[in-house]
Amino acid sequence: MGGFHAIDLAILFAYLAVTIGIGFWISKRAANSLGSYFLGGNQIPWYMLGLSNASGMFDISGTMWIVYLLFVYGLKSAWIPWLWPVFNQVFMMVYLSIWLRRSGVMTGAEWIRFRFGEGRGPQLAHLVVVGFAMINVVGFLAYGFIGIGKFAATFLPWTLASDPTTNANLYGLVITALTTLYVVKGGMFSVVFTEVLQFVVMTIACIWVGVIAMWRVSPDTLHAAVPDGWGSVWFGWRLDLDWGGLMESANQKITDDGWSLFGAFFMMMLFKGVLGSMAGPAPNYDMQRVLSARTPREAALMSGLVSLVLLIPRYMLITGLTVLALAFFAGELRAMGSDVDFELVLPMAMKNAIPAGLFGLLFSALLAAFMSTYAATVNAAPAYIINDVYKRYFNPDAEQKTYVRMSYATSVVVVLIGTAFGFLAEDLNGVVQWLVAALYGGYTAANVLKWHWWRFNSYGYFWGMAAGILAAGVTPEAAAWLARTNSVQPIATIYLFPVILACSLVGCVAGSLLTPPDDRKVLRQFYLRVRPWGAWGPIRRELQASHPGLAANRDFCRDAVNVAVGIVWQTALTVTGIYLVLKDLQALGCSVTVVLATSLFLKVNWYDHIEDYPEDAPAGDPLAGSAPGAN
Repeated sequence: MGGFHAIDLAILFAYLAVTIGIGFWISKRAANSLGSYFLGGNQIPWYMLGLSNASGMFDISGTMWIVYLLFVYGLKSAWIPWLWPVFNQVFMMVYLSIWLRRSGVMTGAEWIRFRFGEGRGPQLAHLVVVGFAMINVVGFLAYGFIGIGKFAATFLPWTLASDPTTNANLYGLVITALTTLYVVKGGMFSVVFTEVLQFVVMTIACIWVGVIAMWRVSPDTLHAAVPDGWGSVWFGWRLDLDWGGLMESANQKITDDGWSLFGAFFMMMLFKGVLGSMAGPAPNYDMQRVLSARTPREAALMSGLVSLVLLIPRYMLITGLTVLALAFFAGELRAMGSDVDFELVLPMAMKNAIPAGLFGLLFSALLAAFMSTYAATVNAAPAYIINDVYKRYFNPDAEQKTYVRMSYATSVVVVLIGTAFGFLAEDLNGVVQWLVAALYGGYTAANVLKWHWWRFNSYGYFWGMAAGILAAGVTPEAAAWLARTNSVQPIATIYLFPVILACSLVGCVAGSLLTPPDDRKVLRQFYLRVRPWGAWGPIRRELQASHPGLAANRDFCRDAVNVAVGIVWQTALTVTGIYLVLKDLQALGCSVTVVLATSLFLKVNWYDHIEDYPEDAPAGDPLAGSAPGAN
């Protein structure tokens, strides 16, 4: 133990060679066209896309963040990832992946044209979503850069700079350069195939670490290292978790995070999470996976597979490393006093508690986690710049290989910008809170309305998104300035979500009602193919004149129930991985029972009802295929 041995370095270099080799091996297939490069030609099976998506969500920065959450907040940390929100995958699984894939488009910006049509308003809407996508991609690249730099600098035996922060940043540069190399060359084929390999490596390492923690740490040892209430998932209005006498810096961290009123924090997460999930996926790698699926049904199955295969092994790793840190390294953390960085709990536990061989495998697995997320994010970026801006506005008649080569160059530029912002950011938690609470607050209103209100038009989308993005940039800074001016504790970013949402909503409604409706023909085509539920009555009645058998989507109640049950199912999967490593057999039995019961319910009420297209879809619709409505 204690760092890299020769066998660990051999495992690491073998992994890197295989991963980069796959990218170059697949590159000829990816370079055939933009469809092949960005969507894999819609030929990749749903289970491979699901494993790839799960691998992409198993990121190193997020894993470091959740280890810190579990260390400080205990079992109550199982709720905190609702900030993203993690249960957006349930909404995707139940109905949104189907709606999205029915469009048959390549990117989120192309979807905007499908929804709003052509003209000045749709052009503005199109450009604002490209702008949001780029901000989103750069933010996630910076987030990944911070995590991998801290992680690598803790372990790798070479010192690249005397200053610790510079050393971490230089390691981040090296690893992001290697990741960019294989994803730029291979596109979506490369991303998916390497991520399936990465997922297998990560799952083996996760289970192995969980077993080591179960073997080395007894429940009594863990109980002595944590405050009362640490092992309970339930909470009241206040967090009431007191680390006094054990680790005072943990109490200060809870205060700094601003989540002491945990009941209010939970309600805000749920409010934000439901609205954010109803908006659908942001224009990033998650949307690209859905659009890459062969059929709408396979897109739904892919989204469902992510939670099923990801959560238990990931939380076995998270819990295993947290338990090892609490049992053996709490003293070192206490000795750091107020300077402790809880985001380094994961690398500290790895470095000092994992044996040779497994250390190399786990390091490779977590490096794979970073590369998965980073690769998927990088792959999403040029789809918007090349397909939605360069091809549309500057060079619409170029050869496919020209677009692919431009995509290579665009990926490199986006990586450089994301890396520059990574140098400027201070910590993971700050980046996470801004991305999920502020930026997504500006995204939510417009992207909920686009599915559910026929009168919501392209100008409403543009002004809603523009107001939301502006508010996401200004509101946190204004709140921080007020806190400094009045010498009070800064407010947690999530509590600013309603303000940002309201600014965006005003832009959405005013922009729509003060301008004419969009082209009715475009709206009829959208509703006919996607068939969402919501306020689409006038458009549906127009369609019924030419399609007498066309019916409204009456699945809202079933979808809502399935989403509620799905959230319970997903949460039970999460705590199952934790309880397994903690050896809490009674709680484990309860969580497994909930998983089985909710799985049976979803089989009957969701899986058995999935359809590619409505049964009354026009037989001649090229997107509906030869068997509309087939299960």
